Amino acid sequence: MSRSVVYARRAAATVALGVLAVGCQDTAREEAARTGATPPSPTAPASAAPSPSPVATTAANTAEVCREVDRVIVAGSRRIATDSAASVTRDLTGEQVADQLRRNLAELADDVRGQARRAADPEIRALIQETADRIDAGSRASRPAAWMDSTFTGIPPKLTRECRA
Repeated sequence: MSRSVVYARRAAATVALGVLAVGCQDTAREEAARTGATPPSPTAPASAAPSPSPVATTAANTAEVCREVDRVIVAGSRRIATDSAASVTRDLTGEQVADQLRRNLAELADDVRGQARRAADPEIRALIQETADRIDAGSRASRPAAWMDSTFTGIPPKLTRECRA
């Protein structure tokens, strides 16, 4: 078995774990939204009444955009995992598997970039754009499966920490 096929299988396993992690993140966010619970913010000052400001609009847009980025990454990860698994049965060469993975990553980067354009909060827009750029770098990697193992797995946890209203 060629080294590229081994990397493709590893990438599929890595993506599957990433999909599970992001799926858990979605469930936690949905639960918090349903119950109205929000994690305490150590830097947020307490206020007696909410102030009418653009922040409320931005926060609503941020939550929506962050959920959609999660959905896009889960869908893209599933597509990558499905295509990687199918490549084994189609007996593709290592280079064909790498090319397929590059195309999938480029599509995913474009989808994430589309969400960045929707973000009203400039910090969230920058975070999502940076995420798209990182995924795009994987689409140009000489060994995209190795990139998946080393870099892609860090993207969902970073979004969980930083993409929030």
